[in-house]
Amino acid sequence: MNEPVPVGRSVDHGFAKLMPDVDRARAWLLTVDGAPQSYVDLDEPAHLEFEYTRRLGHVLDVVAEPGRVLDVVHLGGGALTLPRYVAVTRPGSRQDVVEADRGLLELVSGHLPLPQGANIALHTADARAWLENAPAASADVLLADVFSGSRVPAHLTSVDYVRAAARVLRGSGVYLANLPDSAPFVFLRSQLATLATAFEELVLIAEPGVLRGRRFGNAVLVAGHQAIDVAALARLTAADVFPARVEHGAGLREFIGDARAVRDADAVPSPEPPDGAFGIG
Repeated sequence: MNEPVPVGRSVDHGFAKLMPDVDRARAWLLTVDGAPQSYVDLDEPAHLEFEYTRRLGHVLDVVAEPGRVLDVVHLGGGALTLPRYVAVTRPGSRQDVVEADRGLLELVSGHLPLPQGANIALHTADARAWLENAPAASADVLLADVFSGSRVPAHLTSVDYVRAAARVLRGSGVYLANLPDSAPFVFLRSQLATLATAFEELVLIAEPGVLRGRRFGNAVLVAGHQAIDVAALARLTAADVFPARVEHGAGLREFIGDARAVRDADAVPSPEPPDGAFGIG
């Protein structure tokens, strides 16, 4: 049997590479310009390798009773890790993936086939433009994991963007975002303040070392109109192989402090990661 070999290709926004994992027979790491973007195990789509994807997976597990079918919109495609996760943990769910990089979508879908029968529609479009034209109240979950290079684009950080996201969600819907930052958390705090302009319930999940200001890292933000099962989420994240803290309520309001919501005119991308923050090898 032939051993899998790396596949590299110039895509719309960089050079993408799919590299096989020597420890798992049909698992692949996707990098763009050398930075890890996604990890997929085709034999075990429910396996989530990266810390932040595991936390997003925990949220997806608690937003509704196990196995319940959901309508999910993913902003940012990568290797379609979380769409595959939803397809096997919540069979029958309808999913839309919005990815601006057509070349990346073609590379991933061509080399890493989606699960048989998965109801996943792929769209090449700008995330905000797609949201502004999507039907209102059409999604149960909206998951944002959009990066231009190593930074979240500025136009996906403002009040107008958040309003577009809230419009697409149903009343019981949940918004999730993967955002990078480090102390003093100017970007992260501003994003929480921005989400608070459209959602009543906010939750922050992050590795304790990141929250203590020891390193640059990813945080997962969760927002909705209805109470989120914080207790169940805290149990899952605390028991994870990569334990994380869940902040909400008074503690989260204290974290946000006097941060202001971001307007389009003032929006900036997420901070540039320090050298080596997300690199490999």
